[in-house]
Amino acid sequence: MLRGPTHMVIRNNTLINNIFNSQKVKMSHHKSSRRIEGLDKNVWVEFTQLAADYSAVNLGQGFPDFSPPNFVKEAYTKAINGGLNQYTRVFGHPPLVKILAKFFGKLMSQDIDPLNEVLVTIGAYEALFCFFQAMVDDGDEVIIIEPYFDCYEPMVRMAGGQPVFISLQPKPVVGRLMTSADWVLDPVELANKFNKRTKAIVINTPNNPLGKVLKCEELQVIAELCVKHNALCISDEVYEWLVYDANEHKRIASMPGMWERTVTVGSAGKTFSATGWKIGWAIGHKDVIKHLRTVHQNSIYHCTTGPQQAVAEGFEKEFERLGAPESYFISLRNELQLKRDRLAACLTSVGLKPVIPEGGYFLIADISEVNVDLPECTKTEQPYDHRFVKWLAINKGLATIPVSAFYSSDSKKGFQNFIRFCFVKEDATLSKAEDILQEWSRTRKIQ
Repeated sequence: MLRGPTHMVIRNNTLINNIFNSQKVKMSHHKSSRRIEGLDKNVWVEFTQLAADYSAVNLGQGFPDFSPPNFVKEAYTKAINGGLNQYTRVFGHPPLVKILAKFFGKLMSQDIDPLNEVLVTIGAYEALFCFFQAMVDDGDEVIIIEPYFDCYEPMVRMAGGQPVFISLQPKPVVGRLMTSADWVLDPVELANKFNKRTKAIVINTPNNPLGKVLKCEELQVIAELCVKHNALCISDEVYEWLVYDANEHKRIASMPGMWERTVTVGSAGKTFSATGWKIGWAIGHKDVIKHLRTVHQNSIYHCTTGPQQAVAEGFEKEFERLGAPESYFISLRNELQLKRDRLAACLTSVGLKPVIPEGGYFLIADISEVNVDLPECTKTEQPYDHRFVKWLAINKGLATIPVSAFYSSDSKKGFQNFIRFCFVKEDATLSKAEDILQEWSRTRKIQ
């Protein structure tokens, strides 16, 4: 440590104290940059904290409360015990990018260059962020299909872009439960959203929160518009393996004219039920991925080595048994379909109207026919479903998510009678939720 004469230290201390005690010195107020103005609110921060504060059974946040399969956990342990604890390749651990290129190259019928057309990221979240930062400029328009995962809009705005929204519209059904397939995209309305300022469209299939799986015909409409207007497509496919019943996941990047303009985003967290590992990827033509790499190398720079190795080994194993009954992707899908059906039956029995999802982690339910005496709202702009979800967590101990959080400000009111449940939970967790819902139903009948 550098030391000066004692009299100098004392004199300097006196001077510093005089400065801080002076009425003339005030703490300065630092204003945020314009790119984050109005983006400070986050539904996950608010409702995750609410669930914790009231020790609620958590069917809100989208994560499994069960463990990943043993073969990937063992691979992770082997990786860190075997010395993979230092930096690896900045754009992705070599074994991982190689198997991702091989695996998705087969699925997309595309020869993918592992070193130039695959970027490993800190979860799918970072892949999305890199795309918007790299490809969207001031004034560019980005089409977003509602309902949408809530980070799309703020990420577009932070990049200087202008979100352009189009809503999936539910068709009336009679004599059966509505499914996510009943929510449709108007092709004429979509075509009218494209113009010379359109830089990209964001698609999410299976969709969060709805569970809609875009059909080949719907993807074809989107693809033709992208080609016609020379627009990019970012395809968020993190739930690609979780497609139920007779539905099938289609990849827009495999359609004519789309490989060179599509970035496909995936998630090891959703693929292997390991959301805390935060390993995602972006796959696309090298002339687009190179720009995402620029953002990555100047922000995150590097992803954790151990889980990348584990995910690589997981994909190697799944490649060998792709489509076979013993595949983890198939067994997980079958297990989650049973959980979906169980939760849907419970919600129906207590007077809610579930919308049966074709894929994904979530199920939304219509609450419009449930009469609840909610407290008076002091915030006039707060949608009904926000108030309902708070009431449900505080008074009944069950955490869910308001569906209006997945809509733009102009669309929220039209979709404020739905709440989202996550069914990717242990049976014990679902049983607790069922008990809460059944007790609430009995109470309502007595009243």
